[in-house]
Amino acid sequence: MFLGVDGGGTKTALCLVDGTGQVLARRTAPSIYYFATGLALVGEVLIPAVAQVCADAGATPVDVEFAFFGMPGYGEASGDVPALDAAPAVVLGHDRYRCDNDMVAGWAGSLGAVDGVNVISGTGSMTYGERLGRGARVGGWGELFGDEGSAYWIAREGLAAFSRMADGRTEPGPLLDQLREHLGLTADLDLVDVVLNRWHGDRGKIAALCRPVVAAADAGDRVCLGIVEQAGAELALLVSATRFRLGWPADEPMPVSYSGGALNAELLLTAFSRRLADLGDPIELRRPLLAPDLGAALHAARLAGHPVDPDAVSRLSTHPTTAVA
Repeated sequence: MFLGVDGGGTKTALCLVDGTGQVLARRTAPSIYYFATGLALVGEVLIPAVAQVCADAGATPVDVEFAFFGMPGYGEASGDVPALDAAPAVVLGHDRYRCDNDMVAGWAGSLGAVDGVNVISGTGSMTYGERLGRGARVGGWGELFGDEGSAYWIAREGLAAFSRMADGRTEPGPLLDQLREHLGLTADLDLVDVVLNRWHGDRGKIAALCRPVVAAADAGDRVCLGIVEQAGAELALLVSATRFRLGWPADEPMPVSYSGGALNAELLLTAFSRRLADLGDPIELRRPLLAPDLGAALHAARLAGHPVDPDAVSRLSTHPTTAVA
């Protein structure tokens, strides 16, 4: 029984699978993105969540043969790594586990843990790829001065566009009515109250505004179409930099897949695909095989020395991309 944990910026997904590719249980829990609240959050979320997903499978945490914990922010504050590495021991009651950034779960899920690059566009953005046992990460610098092409970045650009349209500094478009309706604004300046005063700049809530921005682009908003197009270009650039860092041969097609909620939008996926093609490198863009939590469980099995065979991966791929709450 292998436990996979994918800790995203807005939620944590957990699953238990066996070596044949059968999903024994899946759950979601609050995010373990701890930078704003402190390291204690990791244990506070994982202890009940892991116990619950194990109970769903008629088991206990000690029954888990091996676990992989993909954690948001892992490795981005080197002083925190020892505490993050130690946290699952309390959760599981044993040391049969490995921790790393949640980007690894996204890669393992989207590509079935084979050589290639996965681009994440969720609350944040980054890429992770592997070739011949070597891994490389690009991006993931955070929403203040990075995360280009992410849901948060798209939302932030959309909020800036709304302010310019409301002021008359930019030609108004469908974005105005999309955000007014979505947020229930009585007056346009109420946007400041909602985002700053009520939400206190909450990362996840702001990122969720990606949807009305993309909806405005779908409705023909020229500014929002430009935002989505630029997001696709930024994500393609992450892939190109990762290819270079992996030393991928110029004449060898590189598998590329994706994870994260923002790329569920067909408009963004199309822009990303087009910008990838514009770079000129041979690419095989693949639809993701597995959700990141299932990828984390697949990776746990590999780390335990029991890699899941292709038939088992195929069985895992029949499961939905999200777990139950």
